[in-house]
Amino acid sequence: MGNCCAVPSTTDSDFEENQGGTIPSNRYKSYVLKDPTCHEIEQMYVLGKELGRGEFGVTYTCTDKVSGEVFACKSMLKKKLRSRVDIEDVIKEAKIMKHMPPHVNIVTLKDTYEDDTAVYFVMELCEGGELFDRIVAKGHYTERAAARVTKTIVEVIQMCHNHGVMHRDLKPENFLFANKHETAALKVIDFGLSVFFKPGERFNEIVGSPYYMAPEVLKQNYGPEVDVWSAGVILYILLCGFPPFSAETDQGVAQAIIRSVVEFKRDPWPKVSETAKDLVKKMLNRDPKLRLTAQEVLGNLSCYRLISDHPWIQNAGKTPNVSLGETVKARLKQFSVMNKLKRRALRVIAEHLTAEEVAGIKQWFDLMDTSKQGKINIVELKAGLQKLGQQIPDADLQILMDTGDVDKDGFLNYGEFVAISVHLRKMGNDDHLKDAFAFFDQNKSGYIEIEELREALADEMETNNDEVIAAIIHDVDTDKDGRISFEEFTAMMKAGTDWRKASRQYSRERYNNLSLKLSKDGSMHLTD
Repeated sequence: MGNCCAVPSTTDSDFEENQGGTIPSNRYKSYVLKDPTCHEIEQMYVLGKELGRGEFGVTYTCTDKVSGEVFACKSMLKKKLRSRVDIEDVIKEAKIMKHMPPHVNIVTLKDTYEDDTAVYFVMELCEGGELFDRIVAKGHYTERAAARVTKTIVEVIQMCHNHGVMHRDLKPENFLFANKHETAALKVIDFGLSVFFKPGERFNEIVGSPYYMAPEVLKQNYGPEVDVWSAGVILYILLCGFPPFSAETDQGVAQAIIRSVVEFKRDPWPKVSETAKDLVKKMLNRDPKLRLTAQEVLGNLSCYRLISDHPWIQNAGKTPNVSLGETVKARLKQFSVMNKLKRRALRVIAEHLTAEEVAGIKQWFDLMDTSKQGKINIVELKAGLQKLGQQIPDADLQILMDTGDVDKDGFLNYGEFVAISVHLRKMGNDDHLKDAFAFFDQNKSGYIEIEELREALADEMETNNDEVIAAIIHDVDTDKDGRISFEEFTAMMKAGTDWRKASRQYSRERYNNLSLKLSKDGSMHLTD
């Protein structure tokens, strides 16, 4: 990459004045990257609609002004890089992406930019959607399809490890298809938690996402074997539709991971091939020394002995092409449609607003619509809320946008804004929630039952799949009586409901706040 601007680098002295490692507000103009392509991204690119949101910033589409080619631009605000570690992570991510050789399954970093307020990564745009969404869209989902996906993921791991990179955050939402074509390449898109490693080097920082962390990460003594574990978790989910280690709380998930008991009894496991289950077991071996390496999973010539033991990946084209059944697809689909229940409830609430409330909401909307386009983006939404004295965390703000932006154009029109206004009022009026609950509770039993939920969501789903409806009830129904009470409904409306989105919001601090201790019997226990 060329360097069109002279850029001062951030050095240790930039932090010496602040012993806590936090950057003072007047120091945001210190530069993070040593050699960005240039300062002013607007000279080369036009930023477009928002694609996603992370811990430090937002990803947009961006169009090259000269060629017209469209890319993805990851924008990381400097004011969110509050510690030396945060800055080092951004520097490290850029170095790792530049370090990785071209590979069909790894997103390409094209340019880096930096101005006074943000750092920008211009990358290859992947428009084909997330891994699970593509699977759900297929009419016939088989073990062979799962094998091909797994082979791709493990090849990415092997490429990373061969170049001294440990990914540390492999999960389905970090894999996107390049485009919507049937043969589109599956690409890993995020190296934000990745690190360089040397053979034998050990790490102790607890990072990553729930469900996909290896037990040795929680024990704070690990190496690159953790990536194979994460791929094993993804493989397990691909084959059955639910994660191998789950619970209602962070602590419960961590304890399940430490125990590492892999279950193969629930449907569809009885009809999954023994070679597939054998590979899952060996990728999820709790002992990293006995866990298969990426090279061993792929069955390369240097470990030829494994080809006959594990033909499932090596011979993916011969893997059973029999459907894993609608149950698996339904479970995967549930990850994608869980939020529809909340969206439908918000529409009901909007319909029950008083004229006075509607007038107040219209004033809010007009205040936030600074561009006067009749719609507001997330930047305008945040700025408007700040003017109204409301500080909402970025992660919660993104959930509001995801919930309200029905047409997925990156903006809220007035109708969509009305639907999320109850959230903006922090769900303060329980009468609105009662109205929404009553909409679902047609028989006035005091509970939302399966048939009522199916009927209410009929216009939200392509098909009323019983497994999807049952899975939604299962997630919201905390007392497990098979129905949703008003209290459970209220809790759902005030919190996130999709574990895929939830996993994006877990910061490393969530697990760093959990400590591990060794009991007398040698087993690991977690304490707050």
